[in-house]
Order: sequence, then C-alpha cells, then structure tokens
Amino acid sequence: MDQTNHKIRAGIIGAAGYTGGELIRLLLRHPQVNIAYAQSKSNAGKPVASVHRDLAGDTELLFSAGMDTEADVLFLCAGHGEARAFLTANDVPAQTRLIDLSQDFRLSDTASFGPRRFVYGLPEWQRDAIRTAENIANPGCFATAIQLALLPLAKAGQLPEVHVTAITGATGGGQALQATQHFAWRANNISAYKTLTHQHLGEIRQSLRQLLRREPEPLHFIPWRGDFTRGIFASACLAYSGSLAEAGALYRDFYRDHPFTHPGTEPIDLKQVVNTNKCLLFLEKVEDQLVVHSVIDNLLKGASGQAVQNMNLMFGLDETAGLHLKAVNF
Repeated sequence: MDQTNHKIRAGIIGAAGYTGGELIRLLLRHPQVNIAYAQSKSNAGKPVASVHRDLAGDTELLFSAGMDTEADVLFLCAGHGEARAFLTANDVPAQTRLIDLSQDFRLSDTASFGPRRFVYGLPEWQRDAIRTAENIANPGCFATAIQLALLPLAKAGQLPEVHVTAITGATGGGQALQATQHFAWRANNISAYKTLTHQHLGEIRQSLRQLLRREPEPLHFIPWRGDFTRGIFASACLAYSGSLAEAGALYRDFYRDHPFTHPGTEPIDLKQVVNTNKCLLFLEKVEDQLVVHSVIDNLLKGASGQAVQNMNLMFGLDETAGLHLKAVNF
C-alpha cells in the first residue's frame, strides 16, 4: 500500500507509558504521519506534555479516553495481556492496521485474534512478510538484541548450544512503580532475575526453529538489571569451528541490506546506540568460542523505534523514515 502522498493517521493506546511516549516523540517528527489520538484512561483530558515533559513546546496534543477518530494504524502500548483485552472490549475497524508492543501475539499459537493474524515483526528476519502484513506483533527488547546476535548463525545452520547474559536499564521494567525501580535500590546495584526462565525465550526459540527448520539446541539466558536508565548489552557465547574472519563475513552478508544492524570486530559500548534505532554487533573469538556482543536501546530498537520501522514497511515507506536518530554519546 503506497502512502507516499497521504499522511498516515496513527492512534496510540496506552500513550502515557515509556513506549507510548517514545512513539509520540518519533511520530511527531515523522514526515509522513499525523497522530490522530494518544489514549490514556488515567490521563484523559490532560496535555501529553504534562506526562511526557520532554515534549513541552512540541505539541498541544491532549490524552484521549478512547479511540477518538479513525486511524490507519493503531499502536497498542498497553501492558502484557492488556492488548488482547483491549481488542475484545473495543470495535477496532477492520481496515485499521495493528502494531502490538506487548507479548500477547508473538507466539504462533497465540498470534490470532478473530480474523486477524499477527506477523512477528523483526525486520531483519521477516521484512518481506511485514511488508504485506495487516497486523504486527512487535518483538520484545531482550528478544531483539539476542536474535540479532544469533540469526546469521541460525540461517547458516551453524548454531550450537548458546549461553547468553544480558543487562538492561531501569526502563526495561516499565513505568509502574515497583521495588526494583526505586533509585535507592537501583543506584550502585545490579541483580539477576528470571534466570533461565525469561518470557522472551519463547519467541527467540520460535524464530531460531523457523530458520534452522529443526528444534534449536539449548539457549541458556541470564538477564540482569543494571544501574542505568536505558539500553541492553547482550553477550552470546557458543562453540564455533570457523575463523573470526569467516564469522565476520557471514554476519556482514546477512545484514548487508538492513539499515539499522551493523556487525563488526571492534569493541562496542552501550552509549553508541542509546537514543537510536541501531543494533551494533561485536564479534570476537577466543580459542574455539565465538562471542557475539549486541547493543540496542530497549525503548527504540527494542520497542517503539522498531514499531515505527515496522509501520514504514507496512505502508510502503522508506524503512528508515522518522528514525534518523543520533546517539547522545556523552
């Protein structure tokens, strides 16, 4: 569907949270999008900038209580389990395309809602399917970082057992207050959580299974909470018989036509990607072990930025539209 001569009308459900705020920030500056409404029951009638204070002076938009008007695309930024509940309670027009940022529709056995079928929206893996999709299940943040570290090896059939550790910032836990989000707890502190049981493992294994066309070898994942605001740094370690040069060539070939994912053999750091839609990969080999490090901004490439990337593909726009963002770095 070519939308180059028509501004896309975007609605946002759950617009007061972290991902909703990032979507508003991106879409206000998107050259081919108008925000039709930004919904938040608890903030209905309030200026969007009274909650997302970085937008002061940028918009006069008010939060709505519901779906105020028609939209070409609806971003669902509600919590996990709430997207399906919203669609059950609301009559969303059949022609409105959906991009869900929760985990409600990511797995193949939960990817349907009535006549709607959701496509898993990792562009580096599903770009052609996304271009013709009506409904997208946006990947999880850890899932994005880890899959981008492993997809080339899976595609080549060279993915053995994998051990992954990854650390995320405080925004990874959402905006609702909880004990591990308080400054006094987070400051000068890290902790492991959901060891080997994180909910993103299901979608990672699903993608690997589809690429390998068999059951993947075990993937052991230990997530960490970090003492910083945003970003994910993941490290995947696996046995690899080839050389580092061969691995580098494999990764460069796989991501050659993907504008946001950049593999290399130079060390990377988190600040290079914060406030961008990039994923940077750093490959190194020690004896028979290949280590692939992956860094993303959990709120952008891991959530709202990837959702806009998916929207661009769905509507026939330049994949990078509205996403030419620069890291703060210092």
